[in-house]
Amino acid sequence: MHLTKQTPSFLKLLASALALLITSCGGSKSAFTQSGQGSYYADKFAGKRTASGTPYRPGKLTAAHNTLPFGTKIKVTNAKTGRSVKVTVNDRGPHVKGRIVDLSKKAAKKIGLTEAGVAPVQLKVVKAVPAK
Repeated sequence: MHLTKQTPSFLKLLASALALLITSCGGSKSAFTQSGQGSYYADKFAGKRTASGTPYRPGKLTAAHNTLPFGTKIKVTNAKTGRSVKVTVNDRGPHVKGRIVDLSKKAAKKIGLTEAGVAPVQLKVVKAVPAK
């Protein structure tokens, strides 16, 4: 979800409250955790602009999350393999109900997500940044 002038006020308020919660914890590793389904970007998005304005690069360790501020570093763990990867949030999404994170292809490979396409994951903020 990209917050625009058309976004309902309660969603903007919710996103602001979440950002405040994360930043008020001073970058604490336990500031925010979430469990759900994770997926990864299709190759067709390579080079296209992300919500942060940077192009999507499959070979970088990046991710899309619906509410965490751009630049936030998160640790994503595949619940089936136990493997983890640290990524930087630079996009909004995933835009599929029930999914909490979309990983770059490189990040997905590191945790064994590319074979399944979608897998249960846990994410944890490891370095929070203030919302802009």
